[in-house]
Amino acid sequence: MRGLPARPRRWVPFSRFPTWMWRNREVQALIEWLRAYNEDAGRAVSFSGLDLYSMYTSASEVVRYLDRVDPVAARAARERYGCLTPWQDDPAVYGRAALIGRMQSCEQDVVAMLRELLARRLDYTARDGDEFFDAAQNARVVAGGEAYYRAMYYGSVASWNLRDQHMFDTLRSILDRSGDTRLIVWEHNSHIGDAAATEMGARGEHNVGHLCRRAFGDGVYIVGFGTDHGAVAAAHSWDEAMSVMRVRPARADSYERLCHDSGVPAFLLHLRDPVRDALRDELAEPRLERAIGVVYRPETELQSHYFQAVLPAQFDEYVWFDETAAVDPLPVPPAAELGSDASQAPL
Repeated sequence: MRGLPARPRRWVPFSRFPTWMWRNREVQALIEWLRAYNEDAGRAVSFSGLDLYSMYTSASEVVRYLDRVDPVAARAARERYGCLTPWQDDPAVYGRAALIGRMQSCEQDVVAMLRELLARRLDYTARDGDEFFDAAQNARVVAGGEAYYRAMYYGSVASWNLRDQHMFDTLRSILDRSGDTRLIVWEHNSHIGDAAATEMGARGEHNVGHLCRRAFGDGVYIVGFGTDHGAVAAAHSWDEAMSVMRVRPARADSYERLCHDSGVPAFLLHLRDPVRDALRDELAEPRLERAIGVVYRPETELQSHYFQAVLPAQFDEYVWFDETAAVDPLPVPPAAELGSDASQAPL
């Protein structure tokens, strides 16, 4: 997008589940459009990841950076991150093993690596600020990922909050580095919509939207999306193959049905500053709202995908498409070329 030379990698981007979420023609078209925009406007629009699943590829990136700028520190990184190596094919197994005491937690090692990297911030930044920033963020991913896989076994609230806190902290780091700029966060409604306006908040869960509103107030503008029916590219369970599934028409007691009954195929619904002042009050009664992600289970849709929400408190604007279409996945290289996460991130 920025016209910079491609960075050499020992791993294939977007090759882990769910490959189709980013590896699709719609994202490809967006990237190409942004590349042309940067060339024409002389802007430096960039695209950054926020999540923490890439624990082993991130560890490899930290080592790769230190190999170039500080070989002594690289040796220390290999030793510390080596604690995680036996579990790189299935990091969730590491979390369970650490929890039940089958092995010592790697927490001290990965946190120490992050602290040492940050302690040398001035020296490393003077050599190459962009490269150091990427390495530091990858070290944060390793530390956050290690904690996440341990938290998984304490329950969904702990792991959810840790993950969304990590994503919020990452966007704060990007903002701090970028200065006076605008940042667009592109995530699922369940991460973007203010959790305090949904049953998530009642369970003690926060999310990126809630943390942003608490930190930035009216400087945040939250946009949600909804649909009634159509098709979605999803898996029936985590880490299973993708299929294109029919999206069931929305339930009668949902916000989606309310929008469908308007008879308008697509619209923008202003909620922070509505065209008609009474709109917010009329929509303030809690209703069901549907959340379909990379997993869709239409046979148990009510239990698996609906939750209570107050739409005008959750979003500042709502984008409605009555009928939706599945993303168009790009071909994935053969498995022999991809390898596991372990072969993608050798330390």
